[in-house]
Order: sequence, then structure tokens, then C-alpha cells
Amino acid sequence: MNEIGEIRPTQMIYTFGVGALVDLPNMSALVMGLDDWNTQYCREIHEDRLIAAIQRRLGPQVSKLYLPPITLDDTKIDPGAPAIGVPVTPFPRWMRCSLCDTLSTVESGVFRLKQDPWRPDRTEFQHEGCSRARGGGNPSALSVRFLLACREGHLTDFPWVEFVHKGNVPCKPAQLTLREFGISGDASDIIVKCLECNSERRMADAFERDTSFSCPAHHPHLRLIEPKGCKEPARTILLGASNSWFAVSLSALSIPQASDCLGKLVEEKWVDLKGIDSSDEVLFYRKNIQKFPGLIMLFSEFSNAEIWEAIETKRAGEGKNEALVEDLKLPEWQVFSNPDAATENRDFKLRKVTAPKDFELRFENTVLIERIREVRALVGYTRIESNADFAEVTQLKDSRMSPLSRTAPTWLPASEVRGEGIFLRLREDAVLSWEAKESVQALEKEFFESHKHWRKLRRLDPVHEGFPGIRLVLLHSLAHALMRQIVLDCGYSSASIRERLYSRNRDEEGGPMAGILLYTAAPDSEGTLGGLVELGDPLSLGRHLKQAFESVRICASDPLCSEHAPSNDGRGIHAACCHACLFAPETSCERGNRYLDRSVLVETFSDNGTAFFTE
Repeated sequence: MNEIGEIRPTQMIYTFGVGALVDLPNMSALVMGLDDWNTQYCREIHEDRLIAAIQRRLGPQVSKLYLPPITLDDTKIDPGAPAIGVPVTPFPRWMRCSLCDTLSTVESGVFRLKQDPWRPDRTEFQHEGCSRARGGGNPSALSVRFLLACREGHLTDFPWVEFVHKGNVPCKPAQLTLREFGISGDASDIIVKCLECNSERRMADAFERDTSFSCPAHHPHLRLIEPKGCKEPARTILLGASNSWFAVSLSALSIPQASDCLGKLVEEKWVDLKGIDSSDEVLFYRKNIQKFPGLIMLFSEFSNAEIWEAIETKRAGEGKNEALVEDLKLPEWQVFSNPDAATENRDFKLRKVTAPKDFELRFENTVLIERIREVRALVGYTRIESNADFAEVTQLKDSRMSPLSRTAPTWLPASEVRGEGIFLRLREDAVLSWEAKESVQALEKEFFESHKHWRKLRRLDPVHEGFPGIRLVLLHSLAHALMRQIVLDCGYSSASIRERLYSRNRDEEGGPMAGILLYTAAPDSEGTLGGLVELGDPLSLGRHLKQAFESVRICASDPLCSEHAPSNDGRGIHAACCHACLFAPETSCERGNRYLDRSVLVETFSDNGTAFFTE
């Protein structure tokens, strides 16, 4: 195993997780399943509520969350150091010579892997014996950019031999070439040809509607072909296509439970302490404290008996509130709604201020979150279509989520983010009065019809389930409008601020809820600059709300944008919004830029009486 490239640890959760394709300097690679990962160099992180929710979905065997392995700086200068990182394999397995256009697999022996121990980024496949090579050099072999994938999450190589011969394969073995004519890169300008029988075919045929491929039910990241097969048709996709991999993840905010100093320390160091099973082991840890530098403060201030009692208390408390472990947002809502009773630690600190100036009739008191920690775990992925950004992951019942390992996983890759945030809560009486309007109820019916067409197009039954209601449309639109405004002054980029929506009606469990949390989603120290909390001052926040509403009142795409209604073709679930007014980066939005409508915030050109913030 040799190093061939670098990506950031958080990209292993959001962009290049298990089963995803990574575009490395000289080849394309597939991230292998958890069975092939070496957890020796992974650091464990702990979050009780998140693990409990994962166990409800994947089984009780999941007990740990690991950060992706990180190579230490001192090992990069030693080519003999052990390979530390995430295992990958070249994929697709078909490659093309950059000089003579020969098309073959990496197992055929036509191409040979060349590695440079001092420059891992130069690792590449080369075509030895190329007929067009001059000067003794071997031309590079490039990964082909056509694959097959299906909605069940399967991925496989494009069937080149069968495709060029239109299903009948008289040439065994076949010698293929893949040539591009022109500079556009269009599929109609790419021709695959068999040199044995001179059969040729344009790649544009692979994208026609009447061209279908049977799916071999292949999970290459697991080295597995499902014995039951796959009934879904496979479709041709391009290498690097945005629909080739969608993460399905769960996230939770760390909420401290202990109120005393010792209990807080035990919670923070629980990863190191959870393995202690007796008071004698506490003494062993104290005598070998040099091996556990993070526990020096704990053992220097408290006795062995006190530490052991705190460990037992923590372990006994893990089994409580089992009815709420699936509900990740209810405990967070309860803490943000009553910040005066919240327990603080080094990763969680709240401060309550008054409502935004001039908006006291619409908002409750604002909660400034000076310190916050989010843990996000990757539980699976989908291809072709994303379902995770459509509903709460804990409510998803779709079986199309692809597994991360061949057997039931005992751990999952995760990431943690420390930052700051602002929590805004709408007054329940104002929301109820707004929801009672006939115009608002009519708009909710339009969104509901669009929601059903969305699920019908994706064959999700029953089609009426999962509709979040018009309340979420209001909260979601408010979050996007405010996010787009505060990035101008807070010092963070638009992709570094993330939303968290709390929306439930009175008749729902844990309801009513009507709040939004805007917090930093940057994985480094940039997330704690303090710029976001500074904007939570009532006077400053009131000014930003006014500016946000004024900016969405008129859109650069009006009147087309304001006249847009929730579509009934299943393509999208939004009304008056576009990239010029409300859309946010994918890393910031909890719902994939769906359930948005600026007409629920303020009056637009197509005023229909649904504005919540009126004059």
C-alpha cells in the first residue's frame, strides 16, 4: 500500500466517503469499504446521543466513531514509514493510453503502475511498448470517464466489449481503442473501435433513452456482487458526475449532561475512561499517567474513589432516556429554549439576549451560542438520486442506502466541528395566527402536491409521507435569507455557515417547535472567530433582518422568480426562489434547497397574502 494523494479528513464524510470516486493527480480511485480500513491510526470521538441514534438504524453492534486516519508530519519525509490513510483502488478498471488510444483493463498487463516514493503525486499507470512512443519514454494511461450506476447504489465498469459489438461478442480477446475527435469532449465525438473486426460505435449511443444495460449488482468498494442480482436498469454516467455519490449522514450537537466539575471532565475524557471497569484500573491509570497526558488535570484534582464514582455515574446514565435517542433535535430544542438552565463546558456555552430590535412581536429572546461542537457520522450513501437531503435521516425508510462494509459495521467514520452560532425562535402565537390564513393554507396545499409528485417520481411509497408542512417553509426561507445577509459582515464564507431547523406542529411528538440555528461549519479554528456571535446583538441582528428581507423582496430574476409556483413535475419543491435570492451552498442547507419560498417572508411582485413579516 502506497500513498498516492491527499484529501482533508472532513471530505471523507461529505464528499469522498466510502464508495465514492476520488480524482487523484494521475488516476481515478475508489474509496474502499470499512473492512479494509486500519483503525490503528484513527482517533475515536464520542457522542452518546449520536451513537444511540445510529444503533437504532444500523444495529446495536455499532459502538464507536472514528476520525479518518491522518498522516503525521514526521512520516511524510520517510519513504519507509508505514502507509497511513484510507485505502483506495484504481477505478474504473479500464484505462486509455494518452498517445495511441489503446483501451484495456489494468489487469490485462498492457499498463503498468509506476510509483515514485519521493513524489506520491506522480504515481500513475503507463503504457509500456506503445507503438507511438518516441525517445524511450512511456506515455501515461488515463482512467476512462464512462461508468455504469443504478439507483440501488451499484457501480461497475462500462461494458466496452459488449457495447461496441452491440451485445454479440465474436472477438475474443478484443483489441479496443477509444478516440476523441474534436476538442469539445462531447460523447458524439468519441468513438470506441474493435481492431479485430473493425466494429465501432459512438459513445452518444450509450446515453440514448432506448439504450439500456442490465445491472450486475456490483459493489466494487466491498469487492462484492450481490447474489440476488439487481432489477434496476443501469445508466451511463460520467466520471466525476455530481450524482455518482450522495452521503447519508447523521449529526448531533454535543449537549453536556453533568453539572459538576468532575462530571464535566469525565464527559470530556470519556473516550479514554470508558474502558475502566474497576477502581483498581483507576489506580493503574494514575501510575501510568505519562501514557495519558490528557488526564493529568483529572487525576491531579480528584481522588481515585471520586473518579471511579463519576465513571459509574456516567456509565449508568448512558441507558436513560431511551425513548428519545432516535430524536436528535428534541434535546437540543429543549436546551436552546431554556438556556438559563443549560450546563456549560468547554464545548458548550450559551448566552441569552433580547429579541432582535423592532421584531419583538415575531421573535422570542435570541440565544448566542459562544461555543458549540457538532459530531457528524457517515451511515451510508446513495447514487443517482439523493434522499438524505429530502427528509430527516432518522425518518428515512428507503432501503436503497448502500452499505459501508460487507458485514454489519461495528464503527463508522465521523468528523467533529467546533464553532459558534445564533439561535432564533419565532413566537408560537404569531406562527399559529399566520398558519390560520386561507392564503397560507392554499400555499401549503400547493407544496403538498409538489411533495407527492416528488416522491412519486422517485418511487417512494406512500407518497404523502414526510411532508414537513408550511411551518418549515417559513423557517427554511428565513434561515436562507439571513445566512445570505450575515456572510457579508461576519467574516465567514457562505459555505462555512450551516443551518439547523427545528420545526414541528403541536400535534407532533415534542412539538411545537419553530426555531433556526445558524452555526459555523468550518472544521478548523476559523469556526470560532467570534464574528457570528457578535452579530447576534439585538440592534445588529435587527438591522440584518431588515436588510435580508429587503434583499429578497425584489429578485434579479423577477418577475419570473416571484411568479414561480411549486412544480408538479417532481423536479423540485420550491416556489419563489432562485440562485439570485434564496439558494444556499449544498454544505449549508439541510434540505437541499427545497421547501423555499420568499413570499412567505415578505410581499413580492406576485403578492398572494402569505407574508409573515408584514409592515
